[in-house]
Amino acid sequence: MRTCVFPGTFDPFTIGHKDIADRALGCFDRLVIGVGFNQAKPEAGEAATRRAQAIGRLYSHDDRVTVEAYTGLTVDFARRHGATHIVRGLREVKDFEYERNLADCNSAISDIETVFLIARPEYGYVSSSMVRELIANGYDACRFLPKEES
Repeated sequence: MRTCVFPGTFDPFTIGHKDIADRALGCFDRLVIGVGFNQAKPEAGEAATRRAQAIGRLYSHDDRVTVEAYTGLTVDFARRHGATHIVRGLREVKDFEYERNLADCNSAISDIETVFLIARPEYGYVSSSMVRELIANGYDACRFLPKEES
């Protein structure tokens, strides 16, 4: 069974994140969505756990998906789940430069490969920081957030 990890802070989990996760399910047998947080910030763990629970509800109908909050190195999290790959979404060139450095480091310290999925054009501009900014300024950002399936 081929397992991949899709890590991020997902604050919030956007329609772009969901698209990457859904497309990763087409490539792998199992997907582990890891909601990372900084252990040095006590409130961060609780917030990450709440985000993981919300994302988990989006995939409650699919037993191939596991969602969990974690801290520490992503490669260690991936190993704990038996993952062979890390999936990352890329929206623009700037993302590639940053993500390639992480992928190179992860490759140097583990046998876990990183796979990049390019954002679809209709989601390329959607970012968590953009959504947070809209919400903070009183705008309805629902169109940028996935809806729970019933």
